[in-house]
Amino acid sequence: MNHESIRTLGQLKAAGYQPRSVRQELRDNLIDILRRRENAFPGIHGYEETVIPDLQRAILSMHHINLLGLRGQAKTRIARQLVQLLDEYIPVVEGSELNDDPLQPLSRYARDIVAERGDDTPIAWLHRDERYTEKLATPDVSVADLIGDADPIKAATLKLPYSDERVIHFGLIPRAHRGIFVINELPDLQARIQVALFNILQEGDIQIRGFKVRLPLDLQFVFTANPEDYTNRGSIVTPLKDRIDAQIITHYPKTIDIGKRITQQEARLTDAQRQLVTGNEVVHDLVEQVAIEARASEYVDAKSGVSARLTISAYEQVIAAAERRALLNGETQTNVRIGDFLAAVPAITGKVELVYEGEQEGAGIVAEKLMGKALRTQFLQYFPDPEKSKKQKDKPNPYKPVQDWFGGHTVDLLHDSSDADYRALLDVVPGLRDLAKDSVPAELFKDNPYFWMEFALHGMAELSMISRNRLTAGAQFKDLLSSMFTMPTFGQDDDDDEDEDFNRKRRRR
Repeated sequence: MNHESIRTLGQLKAAGYQPRSVRQELRDNLIDILRRRENAFPGIHGYEETVIPDLQRAILSMHHINLLGLRGQAKTRIARQLVQLLDEYIPVVEGSELNDDPLQPLSRYARDIVAERGDDTPIAWLHRDERYTEKLATPDVSVADLIGDADPIKAATLKLPYSDERVIHFGLIPRAHRGIFVINELPDLQARIQVALFNILQEGDIQIRGFKVRLPLDLQFVFTANPEDYTNRGSIVTPLKDRIDAQIITHYPKTIDIGKRITQQEARLTDAQRQLVTGNEVVHDLVEQVAIEARASEYVDAKSGVSARLTISAYEQVIAAAERRALLNGETQTNVRIGDFLAAVPAITGKVELVYEGEQEGAGIVAEKLMGKALRTQFLQYFPDPEKSKKQKDKPNPYKPVQDWFGGHTVDLLHDSSDADYRALLDVVPGLRDLAKDSVPAELFKDNPYFWMEFALHGMAELSMISRNRLTAGAQFKDLLSSMFTMPTFGQDDDDDEDEDFNRKRRRR
């Protein structure tokens, strides 16, 4: 239908327009997409066999939907993508505040103008992007916000009595008529406000301040909820839950590959960063592994979940750390290092909810432990298991030359060291290049040998073959035995350590 040429109700009728409900519209357009075998929800990864089929079945059933899942599981993104299943344009009575269908006018204004002007009623066209309304459930949300209320200013301006329905100021839900209405975090909505949704979901009408007005609204409702909210802050009242037709449970990525696709899609990297910093697939794996370790950690509240935003923010900070180093050293190109990965602690500390034991450890320590576990897991994907290497009597231990050298030497790898200094330090360690070269596939090693050499040092430290102490500006590697007789360096000088010991003893007294 040519929306540009149709401007009156008579022209609309002549074009053969027939009204459809919004849920019928979603259903018909989804059927067309499925028949063409197209992707109805592009950019949503990991849900192809779980959430998306459930969602499609709910749309085909013309059901209201509740997306239930922990934070960072693309619930709001899914809701917003439903708009793409609507028709591109629909006709409305021009000037109506409720998006009235010209053949089925709903508001008093639309009914009056259709009755007065008939086929000459002016028609406007509403784009599908304007048919989406979203409201975050917050404690200050009122029935007037959602449904509407009598407006004394309107009554005074129009000189109307309060008994006239024209004094009503409609809320968000009536104004979303013929569209999609989303309430995010539904359990946070006060119970008395949830009750106001009963009639809308079941009968499709509303009641405002005792007005005898019936508005058979045409809406597709989508709610999002977090299971944690059911116990911590609120709940969905049972009658409302009964009226929501389909509850679809979302989940986190089930594999690292899916997680990487999401992170790479969502990470906000500038063109300048992409040109300056060369990424590394292993760093992608390490970032995703941190989220996996966090979701299984005894220090992290599993009920709260670990958002996909953790990996996105962490990867952005990894790239930013490499970019900052290159800028400080006046370099025009650099590769990501393991040290850049370890510098992304601030992206993790704010993204995990800690249990009591985690709070006792401290957010920073927990983040470092999670990164250490991620390093250990990924290290064993490429390098030989040290325990097995010890037991193989017929083969030399590939780690021994490196361990022996650290018996009397140390290496300080600083975050901001230039590429030349970084390579020189790693080349000093005998056997380190051979260890990396013999362990890592040749095509990976030749692309960036120094990354793998650094990875070997960090992996050996995580597996207690050598010691790694955190410096203010990097990491120090040394012999494990010698580190047992010296205090680890945590970015404080000796005076600071003495002051801390004195304060600790004073508190004990």
